[in-house]
Amino acid sequence: MDILELIGRKQELFVNDINNHESLLKDIVSSSKFLVIGGAGSIGQATTKEIFKRNPKKLHVVDISENNMVELVRDIRSSFGYIDGDFQTFALDIGSLEYDAFWESDGDYDYVLNLSALKHVRSEKDPYTLMRMIDVNVFNTDKTLQQAIDKGVKKYFCVSTDKAANPVNMMGASKRIMEMFLMRRSKDIIISTARFANVAFSDGSLLHGFNKRIEKKQPIVAPNDIKRYFVIPKESGELCLMSCIFGENRDVFFPKLSEELHLITFAEIAERYLKALGFEPYLCKDEDEARMLIGTLPKEGKWPCLFSSSDTTGEKDFEEFFTDNEVLDMERFVNLGVIKNDLLIAQDKINLFESKISQLKNDRRWSKEDIVDLFYEMIPDFGHKETGKYLDSKM
Repeated sequence: MDILELIGRKQELFVNDINNHESLLKDIVSSSKFLVIGGAGSIGQATTKEIFKRNPKKLHVVDISENNMVELVRDIRSSFGYIDGDFQTFALDIGSLEYDAFWESDGDYDYVLNLSALKHVRSEKDPYTLMRMIDVNVFNTDKTLQQAIDKGVKKYFCVSTDKAANPVNMMGASKRIMEMFLMRRSKDIIISTARFANVAFSDGSLLHGFNKRIEKKQPIVAPNDIKRYFVIPKESGELCLMSCIFGENRDVFFPKLSEELHLITFAEIAERYLKALGFEPYLCKDEDEARMLIGTLPKEGKWPCLFSSSDTTGEKDFEEFFTDNEVLDMERFVNLGVIKNDLLIAQDKINLFESKISQLKNDRRWSKEDIVDLFYEMIPDFGHKETGKYLDSKM
């Protein structure tokens, strides 16, 4: 099944930019040492493979998921084989003492790429997972950034999100706050980042869920009113690598909009997905009907689907990679845009955030409202939409 066709495209986005810079990419990667944090997630695996196939001197990968790490190694060995350089993986939590010991024992890297994140909007439904999102997206980033500074690392790259531009959900806002912390450290180390479109069929995504629903003979459910931009996993790795290697200090890379990169609804992709498997989508009126018909319809070449409008907390009505007040460089690359940032440190806000989160943790009690209020202090135009409904309450 061709992922490009499923998302309505005929060709990859960054072919011209990769081809134009391939010789220099190979030269730099093959003479450099890399640490990839969160390297076993979907974007992390794609980025790790982009580095590996250009023969780095050293490539260490850290991720909390032991199983995903095993699959990453199997995938690399099956696709690319081996390199002369030092390739190792470590199943570690970067917030842990064990990771700190690992870092202190080595820490000899030219580039550190942080691809770890809590990325799901559904993670904001309860105050405890929300606090972990803050730890992973903000404080672990700042910790590993300071460690990189202390060891004299040349460059630090970190993934952001398109949802950090005018955020409406806590995940996007946490990444916007992360960008403030990155900015503070940019006076001591070169940092760059990237804002993404949705990565098609990435782990845990709705499209990845289509695979699981087919595998488990369950109905396909998708919103029909939300349009999103999609990149394929390989493109996500290319975007990260290009920003890591070629990004100047405080640059944010993003995919340029073009006739190739266009908005498409999840329901449209679901229809294409099912037709590629030989099934005709059958639209059901509710969850009960969809569950009931799954036992009979597939034998007739049909698959029960429930397509409806979205009414859950945190969904953004539209997607954007930059805001009106950000300065853009649209000339340097063919299909990559770059947001240029001057050094602007919101130290008072950073101090406030650190202090209030520390106080909430020390009290061992906090509510979602406590954190939402703090996010509004950090981002006054935060457009949070609380509907009282979350994705976990739907099929």
